[in-house]
Amino acid sequence: MRTRLTELLGIQLPIIQGGLANLAYAELAAAVSNAGGLGQITATSLPDAASLRREIERTRRLTTRPFGVNLAISQHKDVAALVEVIVEERVPAVTLTGGNPEPILRRLADTDIRKLVLVSAVRQAQKAEALGADAVMAVGQEGGGHIGRADTGTLVLVPRVAESVAIPVVASGGIADGRGLAAALALGAEGIEMGTRFVATQECIAHAAYKAAIVAGDIHETTVIKRSIGAPGRVLPSRWVEEILAREGAGTTPAELYPYVAGERNKTAALEGRLDEGYAWVGQSMGLIRSIPTVAELFADIVRDARRAAMRLSDQLQD
Repeated sequence: MRTRLTELLGIQLPIIQGGLANLAYAELAAAVSNAGGLGQITATSLPDAASLRREIERTRRLTTRPFGVNLAISQHKDVAALVEVIVEERVPAVTLTGGNPEPILRRLADTDIRKLVLVSAVRQAQKAEALGADAVMAVGQEGGGHIGRADTGTLVLVPRVAESVAIPVVASGGIADGRGLAAALALGAEGIEMGTRFVATQECIAHAAYKAAIVAGDIHETTVIKRSIGAPGRVLPSRWVEEILAREGAGTTPAELYPYVAGERNKTAALEGRLDEGYAWVGQSMGLIRSIPTVAELFADIVRDARRAAMRLSDQLQD
């Protein structure tokens, strides 16, 4: 497939693996890149800059193809040292999610690193473009992990963003297969980003219980937490999540809520499989996921199903 995204990133298929906090390291990133997409390392889940450098080196031993580093911008962690490692290592691409991307975009402005910014609104996309982003990833409210404050769905958000910026747009949220890829391209996107679908792959280090819950889950079985502190995120339901929601409903302050939504609690569920003692990010697309394939098998299925969807649409549009 050829789109502006594949040309921008030097990849074969317009598919980006999401940042996946605590899960996206060399094995998964390399598998995605080797299959033709853009794999990513999750930088801010690592303990320090030296660890990021080692992970970049590990990824390069596993693939010769382009890969990226995801930086989840947060007030709880200074990413300046991570950015310097990315620059020194000349990583092919960086995706920025979460907070204000401006300082990082300015630091990367004179480099060859491709810069992609996750957005959930038209104004955010336009600002990212003005600041020098090479592409934006528009995430609808169906997505897993952190989503926008407005409940705008992918089907509406993507075409609005695509008609509002000149740079390539990547569709994210609610996409897990080739039908989603074909739909995204029809909406004006140049590719897709997936998170939940990559959790349920053989190469992902997520606990088997987490993967099994995704395969067994339905589109209605997700919950949004952290709305009360302005950082909504979609998760699997659990007893721990019920406690978070109860505390939010009772007016708990951000400082009081933080121990319940800290990254360690995500590790408890995602890496240790104790789903009722923490929270695990998941999108509504889990209702479309029925297997745990290798990344190579997943990509073959996506390409096949996207082509079938395009042929079906072409047949239906004929006079």
